[in-house]
Order: sequence, then structure tokens, then C-alpha cells
Amino acid sequence: TGAISSLQRQMEIQESELRRIRSEKELLQKQLREREAQLQAVSDKFYSLTEEQRQEEIMVMMQEENHNLQQAVTEQESQLAEQNKLITELQETISQLRAEVVSTRLQLLKHKQAQKEIQSQAEELQHKELQTRVALEHISSKFERYRNKIIQATFSVEGIQDPQAELTDDEVLEAMQKIINERLELQQKLKSKGSK
Repeated sequence: TGAISSLQRQMEIQESELRRIRSEKELLQKQLREREAQLQAVSDKFYSLTEEQRQEEIMVMMQEENHNLQQAVTEQESQLAEQNKLITELQETISQLRAEVVSTRLQLLKHKQAQKEIQSQAEELQHKELQTRVALEHISSKFERYRNKIIQATFSVEGIQDPQAELTDDEVLEAMQKIINERLELQQKLKSKGSK
């Protein structure tokens, strides 16, 4: 947004400069018209003189005026050429600034779209995280119930003493393995005596 504002300010400055140059160009053209009017006024004045005076005066004044006019026209043409060149450059700069404004706005729009997509992905990840937490709590609860059942089954066997402190998973497995081994031993003994 700052880049767009900066480009727009530059464009306004360039357009202001363009208006100033055009105003100067109009002023030069006006001065040229005034010179032509002065020449016409001098020409009208000569009609009131005698023919001989008129011819002499005309020759002198025409030479002087022609020289002045030629010099003024040359200067004004040079100034107009410079101003036309500057106008062209300013128009190109304005066009470039407008293109940059459009480009910057497009980039800003893309950034906003990307930001929305990232926001959407973040919300989706948060939702998945919540679902995972719920599933983990459910699994943890099931595992704890299963573990308690194992402990209860293990230590409800006759001859097994109740645990004095909270058991680790290894201790529970060890107690279960002991019961399994004892039962296998008993089965072997019963089989050797022919009992079903």
C-alpha cells in the first residue's frame, strides 16, 4: 500500500510538471502571436508615410524586425522542441508509473490471497490438531482401562500379593509372565499325569 501511495505521488508530481510545461508552451505561442501583431501594427504605420520614406523605413525596419523575429522564432522553436521532448519523457514516465501501480496492486492482491490461503491452512491444521488430541485422549483412556484390567487380573490370582506402590508397565508384564509360566508348568504336570 505504501508503494502504491509513493507511485501515485510520483505520478501526480510528473502530471503537475507536464501541466506546467504545457502552460509555458502556450505562453510561448502567445508571445509569438503578439510578435506577429506588432509586425502587423508596424506594417500599418508605414502606410501613412511618403512612398520614399516608407521604402527606406520599411527596408531598415524589416531587416531589423526580420532579424529579431528570426532569432525569436529560432529560440522559441528550440524551447518548444525541448518542451515537446520533455513532455514525451514525462508521458512515458507517467505510463511507467501507472504500470507500476497496476503491478503493485496485483502483487498486493496476490499477497492477500496467499495470506488467506495460509490462514485457511492454519485453521485446518488447528482443527486436525484438535481431532488428534481428542483421539489421543480416547486412546489413552482405553489404554489406561486395559492396563487396569491387566493389573486387576494379574493380582487377583491366589498367592499374588497386592502391589505396595504404583506399578510400572515392566512390572505388570513381569507379573503376567510369571502367572503364564506357572500355568504352563501346571498344564505340563497335569498332562504328564494324564489329566484333561
